[in-house]
Amino acid sequence: MLPCGAVLWRRLLRKRWVLGVVLGLSLVYFITSTFKQEERMVRDRNLLQVQEREQPIVWKVKFSSGNSSQLSNQCRNSVQGKLLITDELGYICERKDLLVNGCCNVNVPSTKLYSCDSCLPNGCCSVYEYCVSCCLQPSKQHLLERFLNRAAIAFQNLFMAVEDHFELCLAKCRTSSQSVQHENTYRDPIAKYCYGEYPPELLPV
Repeated sequence: MLPCGAVLWRRLLRKRWVLGVVLGLSLVYFITSTFKQEERMVRDRNLLQVQEREQPIVWKVKFSSGNSSQLSNQCRNSVQGKLLITDELGYICERKDLLVNGCCNVNVPSTKLYSCDSCLPNGCCSVYEYCVSCCLQPSKQHLLERFLNRAAIAFQNLFMAVEDHFELCLAKCRTSSQSVQHENTYRDPIAKYCYGEYPPELLPV
């Protein structure tokens, strides 16, 4: 035998006005929740836009010519080249002419400073080490600053990690999605290392 409460509840549910009230309350709750969620999304979007306008990205890149590595007579360098190496002072040399302190031997005739050999006017080079050396020219500072100021969100994590001109050039000259089209073909298969503001022109399909 069913308890009195259960019997009374079943009788109430059979009445149309009770079902109407339940349905109405459910509809009101749904509409209220939807509006609150929409308001929250609009508020968050507006907050992000205000932050983007009022708080520009603070890049850590230093362009000072005299840094601690120079004072201690040690150099960072591009490391990876089998034949050529570029040090942080902008010198490019053959790997065999690299000194034990990581700097290029400037007394060797083949060592060059800020060399743009293999580089095109658009800032794209066919040799990574020449790209880095050319990018390190003090005159390229304004170009790099313009690039940083308009860097896409996708590149913020990459370029916000660099701390000075040398690290920026190392990162900028590496091939990335900027250098390819259709994800598997270089925009320019010869000059694929770029320090310039813009990627190479797309090849015709």
